[in-house]
Amino acid sequence: MSGFWKGRKVLVPGGSGFLGAHVVERLKALGASASVPRSADCDLRRLENIERTLKKAKPDLVINLAAVCGGIGANQAEPGRFFFDNIMMGTQLMDASRRLGVEKFVQIGTVCSYPKFAPIPFKEEDLWNGYPEETNAPYGIAKKALLVQAQAYRKQYGFNAVYLIPINLYGPRDHFDLKTSHVIPALIRKCVDAVAQGRSSIDCWGTGRATREFLFVEDAAEGILKAAERYDKPEPINLGSHSEISIRELVALIAHLTGFRGVVRWDESKPDGQPRRKLDVSRARKEFGFTAKTPLETGLKTTIAWYARQTRKPTATSKT
Repeated sequence: MSGFWKGRKVLVPGGSGFLGAHVVERLKALGASASVPRSADCDLRRLENIERTLKKAKPDLVINLAAVCGGIGANQAEPGRFFFDNIMMGTQLMDASRRLGVEKFVQIGTVCSYPKFAPIPFKEEDLWNGYPEETNAPYGIAKKALLVQAQAYRKQYGFNAVYLIPINLYGPRDHFDLKTSHVIPALIRKCVDAVAQGRSSIDCWGTGRATREFLFVEDAAEGILKAAERYDKPEPINLGSHSEISIRELVALIAHLTGFRGVVRWDESKPDGQPRRKLDVSRARKEFGFTAKTPLETGLKTTIAWYARQTRKPTATSKT
């Protein structure tokens, strides 16, 4: 990238999370100063905390990665929390940033905002042509409301807020808790653990017929920073790899890469989620030259290797 980032002060709510850690690393490598409010010390659902953080950091830009999110099971278990926490954090942070003189605000949305039966590939102009898939609609709608806010604030106040829609992410440092994780880390953990424990089967939700597109987290971080530097328009922008795979094919690929040779048992009483997901990524390529670089198999190998290293790390034991 250019020298745009040298000396810039950037506030990154959510910067200690999966995607955020990669964004912050890249910002620092580019010469920016990145401030990361910690959720344990700064509850972003409370306006006074947001204002105090902004006044202390005095950022030139805010890249808002703060989110409460998870897989289908987590969305089904806590739809109220997913709606309330996301909309409160996002709306108050954007408003306070405008009032306190932040130059640019980059809001990260979600592919869960798209209608359940949006035409394939998902185009940004189809975002409002239907209701999201029911299992993650509260989360998707809360995030989509922030697009409305960004466009309204641009129109009324001239506030430079942009809105990005990444597809499903994966990569090193992802969350591998089976109760809350997304599909790739969950499958990697199931397969790696099954091999290590000598188990002959794993269980997977749904039919396996649903399709997904996945974006390697390092590619996503690059796309976000390119947009932050070069994109200044009201229209939302998709960030994806433009590559679609069925969940059944994904399971077979991860099983192969991890060495799992057992049986995959499909629980069809569990939901598939959205039938298909694949983004039209032409706008990102046109507006700020972003194209994903990492093929799915390459990214999966990197992620599997990272997870395997974590499981091999020795645990601390007390000495007596």
